Amino acid sequence: MQYAIGIDIGGTNTKLGLVTQDGVIHKSTSFSTRAAHDFDSYAKLLCKEINSIIATSSGTCLGIGIGAPNANYHTGSIEFAPNMPFVSAPMVSELQKILHLEKIYLTNDANAAALGEKIYGGAKDISDFIMITLGTGLGSGIVCDNKLLYGSTGFAGELGHTVAVPEGRLCNCGKRGCLENYASATGIKRTFYEKLAEYNGKSSIAHIPFDKMTSKIIEDAARDGDILCKECFDYTGFILGRSFADFVEFSSPKAIFLFGGLAKSRELIFEPTKASMERHLLKVFRNKVEILPSLLPSSDAAVLGASALVWETL
Repeated sequence: MQYAIGIDIGGTNTKLGLVTQDGVIHKSTSFSTRAAHDFDSYAKLLCKEINSIIATSSGTCLGIGIGAPNANYHTGSIEFAPNMPFVSAPMVSELQKILHLEKIYLTNDANAAALGEKIYGGAKDISDFIMITLGTGLGSGIVCDNKLLYGSTGFAGELGHTVAVPEGRLCNCGKRGCLENYASATGIKRTFYEKLAEYNGKSSIAHIPFDKMTSKIIEDAARDGDILCKECFDYTGFILGRSFADFVEFSSPKAIFLFGGLAKSRELIFEPTKASMERHLLKVFRNKVEILPSLLPSSDAAVLGASALVWETL
């Protein structure tokens, strides 16, 4: 059996999986990223888990793929990562040194998701598409002519930090009006409380404080007829679709895939997003781009996406 090891490095947990080319995860494990206090201790802990999977598996490991926040494919390093026990780290070179394994590849988590969609999901037969992850923030991976777009710096495709609303909401990156502050689980929460003021507090979920509110609660209320919550999805879709029109006009994808918690609300977010995108597109692009749900299983998507780095390179 030939396999790749996919690794998803998050601010809270690190997940590993042994993945065959058909997208089956045969073994998996995880550990707390916070169990390490610096990069050296983290690298040793990660290599211990990798060696454990390899030692207890039959077959040949063809390589290791890693998805992580602020990961640079060109340099093999994590740079200025948020919510990690280390700010920057030469991830690939350090693991190569410890594991004595050459084929180790690193990219950011959204790019890994795009590769996962290409290798295992709904983009198998699509050469040009955009992957959008709608989680706490908004991540993106752009595939053009069957190749991930990295750009000269390795950080191309940060669509979540394009300006959707000039001088709008303050983003954690320091800019104002970034798309992820409107089209994400956090963004729709902020929209809810802004609209709550406009509605003089009239909503079936008005009593829920910000730190307890979730996009799922807003979704459920919208489905139960809460007009304010339905407007939250309409507004989020309007902003997202308007930005999608810009994205389409610079890369002309065949499809845009949505993944993540907010995407699970399906027609509530898909319909206003599609309508807004078509409204804002140049005529030459209209009715030519699909907005589709990701076909990656949500629980395993990050590990599958990371492992796809190996298969894509091979």
